[in-house]
Amino acid sequence: MRPLRCSRPSPRQVIRIQTSESPRTLTPSTPGREWWRSAVIYQVYPRSFADADGDGMGDLPGITRRLPALRELGVDAVWLSPFYTSPQNDAGYDVADYRDVDPSFGTLADFDALLETAHGLGLRVIIDIVPNHSSSEHVWFQEALAAAPGSPERARYLFRDGKGPNGDEAPNNWESIFGGPAWTRITEADGTPGQWYLHLFDKSQPDFDWENPWVWEQFRDILRFWLDRGVDGFRVDVAHGMVKETGLPDYTPPANVGSMGGGPVATTTGGIVLEPEISAHAEQEPVTPPYFGQDGVHAIYRDWHTVLDEYEGDRVLCGEAWVEPMEKLANWVRADEMQQTFNFGYLETPWNAAALRAVIDRSIAVFGSVGAPSTWVLSNHDVVRHATRLALEGENLQGHGIGPKSTGIPDTAFALRRARAATALMLALPGSAYLYQGEELGLPEAIDLPDDARQDPTWFRTNGERYGRDGCRVPIPWEGTDPSYGFGPGPKSWLPQPASWATYTRSSQQGVPGSTLTMYQEALAARREHDLAFGELEWSNAGEGALVFRTAGVTVAVNFGAAPLPLPEGTVVLASGPLDDGMLPRDTTVWLV
Repeated sequence: MRPLRCSRPSPRQVIRIQTSESPRTLTPSTPGREWWRSAVIYQVYPRSFADADGDGMGDLPGITRRLPALRELGVDAVWLSPFYTSPQNDAGYDVADYRDVDPSFGTLADFDALLETAHGLGLRVIIDIVPNHSSSEHVWFQEALAAAPGSPERARYLFRDGKGPNGDEAPNNWESIFGGPAWTRITEADGTPGQWYLHLFDKSQPDFDWENPWVWEQFRDILRFWLDRGVDGFRVDVAHGMVKETGLPDYTPPANVGSMGGGPVATTTGGIVLEPEISAHAEQEPVTPPYFGQDGVHAIYRDWHTVLDEYEGDRVLCGEAWVEPMEKLANWVRADEMQQTFNFGYLETPWNAAALRAVIDRSIAVFGSVGAPSTWVLSNHDVVRHATRLALEGENLQGHGIGPKSTGIPDTAFALRRARAATALMLALPGSAYLYQGEELGLPEAIDLPDDARQDPTWFRTNGERYGRDGCRVPIPWEGTDPSYGFGPGPKSWLPQPASWATYTRSSQQGVPGSTLTMYQEALAARREHDLAFGELEWSNAGEGALVFRTAGVTVAVNFGAAPLPLPEGTVVLASGPLDDGMLPRDTTVWLV
């Protein structure tokens, strides 16, 4: 029997939301129509979604109060980024206790109330799990520091002796994803210089050693802890990590390879981000770093699959796996492993008709070959918001963040028009889609954050050379014109919100024809009505600079060019922007029946 864990007494009032609307029920799935094959899943970044107690930090009760808004939006599930006990050196991705809630977010009772409310509204709940590394403050790592080299406690993590006569050199030359070396040397209990430990991210995030069966057993128990509480699945952080190549060989990544691994990074043509397969580097063999994309991870996910199978209903694993080529990525979603993985190849594709058609066709074919749906995503908590990114010009800023000194920042109205068109295209595609909080409001990247407000470890580890991810993590605006725009009852938020965000509040867009929020609501309703998630694409010859396809009885047309195009025949059911006397303007998507 697994031990039960008691939650701390909560100083907060447990919130349960009732709504007068008739909820969508969590109906059982049938084979081939499991809920995750068609779901639109909304990512909540807890510290930036809603603040119930006024301390400037979002929390679980705040999320619970705002869940009816997500029901009204029309999504099917909510994915919660980490809310576990954490020193917050990396916004919660440095976990100090995988089986508890950080006091800044609430309590286990608050989580249970959130889950109950979500399910009552017909929303499923997926939570993050972070298996590549823990916080250095986790009791497991603290016990490892106190133990001797070669001990079982040290074997939980990747401790190694240093090189050189006195062990003064790191075990290998690996660099951290956040910048700087990936190894830190400790001081042993007797005060002498000791071993080194690996941290592919911040030094406060030591990597686990997944060659150790003890680590496997701990994470099985963590999965069951949250499944017992009723969660519907897990988004797996750094799902291409965990297993390292035997011997930990030296590795220097090529200059054109992304920090999270995979194939060649996107290159630029006139400021446009190109997908690796269609870039100038397409002929190169994909690069597999010795710390990412190793075959050993698949045994872990097959094991986790069996754990989820212990529970009724269709529980889901979705992997954050930066893997190229796409054919290799499909291994993560074979029938006995994960159900989904993020389609980052799609996210990184430029606003270009030929490039998008190529990645759409390839995604459907490759994921379909293993019986999995493709997923589609345009924004998340790690990339520049697509209401800015898709219109960037100048140098390639992808992966480095943008800030006050960046060049090529687009006009916000132009960028939003393109982003709305991209969203309308994405939501017409078969499979499952992910939305990132605030994109339904048309939020751009927050660019003018002051240096002293930044908190991303990338900013600090690169001495300000990379802005990092703070710009997409600014708390979202709900209503009003006060300093926090309804984010919370207090006057401040943990990252300052731009003054311009008063025009993006949910209240100012609710029920307004043509607003970005209204467009998202209409798109999600039409997507469900026409069963587009299970459609099959039939392309029409639209010429250069346009895409036209038919799916599930709906014609979808997108104009990427400068000149307006004639609308296809049919009745318009959705338009991402104003139409012009039977013409489809540039950067506009339309659905017709």
